[in-house]
Amino acid sequence: MCFSATASFVAGTALCVLGVATLRAAQRRSEIPFAAIPLMFGLQQIVEGALWLSFRFDAPQLNLAMAYLFSMFSHVLWPIFVPFAIGLMETVPWRRKVIWGFQGVGLLVGLYLLFLIVEFPVTAVVAENIVYASPHFYKIPVMLLYLAATCVSCFFSSSATIRFFGVLALLLFAVAYGFFALALFSVWCFFAALLSVIIFIHFKFGQHISMRLLGSAE
Repeated sequence: MCFSATASFVAGTALCVLGVATLRAAQRRSEIPFAAIPLMFGLQQIVEGALWLSFRFDAPQLNLAMAYLFSMFSHVLWPIFVPFAIGLMETVPWRRKVIWGFQGVGLLVGLYLLFLIVEFPVTAVVAENIVYASPHFYKIPVMLLYLAATCVSCFFSSSATIRFFGVLALLLFAVAYGFFALALFSVWCFFAALLSVIIFIHFKFGQHISMRLLGSAE
């Protein structure tokens, strides 16, 4: 979480608890990757909490390790994992093919950003929020491919919950980019982590009930 170590650890712990509950609610093996997203967000928030501590206690080695680990989550994992998770659950053939196409996009952008993480130093500094140095992500083609994999891929799911998840994730990206551009990764990942509640509702209460709770219809 982008505001403090305490907030990051509290949010991370809560998300891990929610993540375990979500995994328990998954009924099929193909649902496990998508159900694991809240837990993964929780771990990411705990990593950022440790990063906050590295600033407080002047621990450069911890700072470097946590900055790289957070970047592996934000830059590499999510564009590859999100389309994989929703594609695995998809049962409509044409939708599954489209989502697997986004999987290819996610692999492309994720591996490209991994290469840049390996080749160039990853740094994190505090400027009210945590700011990660990642100039290559801000190149328009890279950003668009990233958003296509993590958000637009959800639009093609046959699940209304997942489509709703994708729409909100994209809207929250716009908010984070518009108001917290320098700390985009930290703020957007926190916003996106809040969407874990939608994933929990989807698995815990079922598709029709979750849509009723979200004020939508299947």
